[in-house]
Amino acid sequence: MRNYRASGWLSVALLLLCSVMVGCGGEGDDAASGTSGGGSSGGGSGAKRIVFLTNGDDPYWDTCNAGLKEGAKELNVEADGYTVVMDKGNFKPEGQIDKLRQYMTEPDVIGIAISVVQADNRTIADLLRELQKNGKKVITVDGDVNLERFRDARTFYLGTDNFVAGQQLGKAGRQLLEAKGVDKGGYVQFVGYTDNDNARKRMDGVKDSMGDVYEEITRRADQGDRDKARDNVRTTLDNEGDRISALFGIWAYNAPAIASVVEERGVREKTVIGTFDAASDAIKAMGDGGIDVMVVQNPFEMGKQSVRLLKAMIEDDEKVVSEMFPNKDQKDGDIYTTGVRVVVPSDQSPVKAEQFDEKVVEFMTLEQFQAWLNKYNLKSS
Repeated sequence: MRNYRASGWLSVALLLLCSVMVGCGGEGDDAASGTSGGGSSGGGSGAKRIVFLTNGDDPYWDTCNAGLKEGAKELNVEADGYTVVMDKGNFKPEGQIDKLRQYMTEPDVIGIAISVVQADNRTIADLLRELQKNGKKVITVDGDVNLERFRDARTFYLGTDNFVAGQQLGKAGRQLLEAKGVDKGGYVQFVGYTDNDNARKRMDGVKDSMGDVYEEITRRADQGDRDKARDNVRTTLDNEGDRISALFGIWAYNAPAIASVVEERGVREKTVIGTFDAASDAIKAMGDGGIDVMVVQNPFEMGKQSVRLLKAMIEDDEKVVSEMFPNKDQKDGDIYTTGVRVVVPSDQSPVKAEQFDEKVVEFMTLEQFQAWLNKYNLKSS
């Protein structure tokens, strides 16, 4: 009996020791810095969470996460009791809906930035409204809701003016075609979802700049599936090859998909390729001669400014909010743009800086752009 009691007390002691060890365990490097690149979880640190929910998983968002970390560091959010977390979607509206419902039940989530995967999705909009009613601050970043139907689902939008950005890609594409002596022909645009807000606006902007001379043959959606993205390019070349003069990639992963299939089919010489964003594979493809122009957003700044804005909203810091949105009570005064870069392979490109409004576009060669990436230890943007 004595031995039984001794072993029982020993077990209790061991349990208590384990409990203390677990209670004292660190949260990991990301949590300690005020930012996590992982998913959402309620942690026991007592910190209030600012969550950034992406539309999917792509290296583009790694650059945004670097901006989140920089914003958290500059504002020292940890000292104010906050942690900043990036939570990645799966390129499906159901994935974002599940995440938003989860946040509804988590009292430590006090601020949410979301890149909406489907602008017209009523369930997403309703959940964003409900989150606001529950006292959580909500903004959209990179991808907005349909403003005509759901503008009140978020307070502010932060990111690219996607129609204007699309115009810049179309302008560059037209210049490249004219330089090749191509005065007619068709083009196809590739994207994850054609009804996504940023996708639709970008494609409309490309079409606006390409004008009536060049025919938009179709817009092909891949639902975020990389294999389907490549297959869409193959199908397009199979079915419309004789009519195609240009191919445009609208989401980050579309660029390397287009470049690889065009090389595979041996039609590079007769095809202008213009893309959005600068995934690492796209940067390599441009360096190898596979992409003519990239319109590059600034996800780093999107992440950094998201932290600044949500912290100000949470703390009712009207000074910061007014600095970012000086016309917030006017039409479209709830939109903060982070600008775009137009990147070309070299100064030998027929696309020149003087074609663009320097107030809207920062023009760079690939070498200059890579120097900017290296400054922040980034591989893509």
